[in-house]
Amino acid sequence: MAAAVIAVLTAMLVNTVLTNERFEWPTVGHYFTQAAVLKGLWLTVWLTVATFVVGFVFGIALAAMRLWAGSLLKAVSFGFVWIVRSVPPLVLLLFWYQLASLYPQLSLGVPFGSSFATFDTTHLIGPLVAAFIALTLDVAAFAAEIVRGGLVSVDAGQSEAARSLGLSPRRIFRRIVLPQAMPAIIPATGNLVIGLLKSTSLVSVIAVTDLLYSVQLVYNQNFKVMPLLLVASIWYIVITTVLAVGQFFIERRFSRGRGDVRPFVDVLREAARLRPRPFTSDRPKAPVAVGQ
Repeated sequence: MAAAVIAVLTAMLVNTVLTNERFEWPTVGHYFTQAAVLKGLWLTVWLTVATFVVGFVFGIALAAMRLWAGSLLKAVSFGFVWIVRSVPPLVLLLFWYQLASLYPQLSLGVPFGSSFATFDTTHLIGPLVAAFIALTLDVAAFAAEIVRGGLVSVDAGQSEAARSLGLSPRRIFRRIVLPQAMPAIIPATGNLVIGLLKSTSLVSVIAVTDLLYSVQLVYNQNFKVMPLLLVASIWYIVITTVLAVGQFFIERRFSRGRGDVRPFVDVLREAARLRPRPFTSDRPKAPVAVGQ
């Protein structure tokens, strides 16, 4: 019954999407590959990749500080993660964009002494630089906890057993700890990348010409709001789908040897079925008495 209800609702949704003329699908197709939209798409992809790479490397350093450094560095790592995770990304973005109101000039030099170089903050930190810094810091805070959680999930007894066999710490980490931590790190990292992709739409608030801001510029001229929003939504869905497929194959690569890993084709085939699989019980049937 649940499958039938879902099938009917899905058919109704497809019908209204295809037959409602207010969606203006010809307009969507016209602007889907326009130069302005593709330029904003490229900036969105670049900002996602750049901030993720730099932020994740920074997050690995923070996780290492939290796990193996001294008390001072542990406190610094904990404080950074605590503050950045507590502040919404939009507030962090606006803070860096308005940094010139706090520090009109930034200088390099000796503390409480003379400065060697002075920079105008307004010219140094523009909208794109502010977006890069804010998103990178946000990624670093969450990546630090992802990496730390994956590493501490590995039983410490395995490292102790490897040390008793005479293995070096580097080899223990590379051959024993990291392979077992990766299946726990990769799913959360995939969610982080997809969340970062969607968070890049926040940079439109400070007039960075990403995908969302590009379509906003177009519909402010022709007033085709819904078709242009559909263009942006479809592009976000396409990129997210590519990232999800890549995440699946990376998870499969690091989960070799586990019995619950199935080919991707089987996963798609099972997801496409509209009827539930029949329930089979492993319990043996009770014997039926003669004459019943």
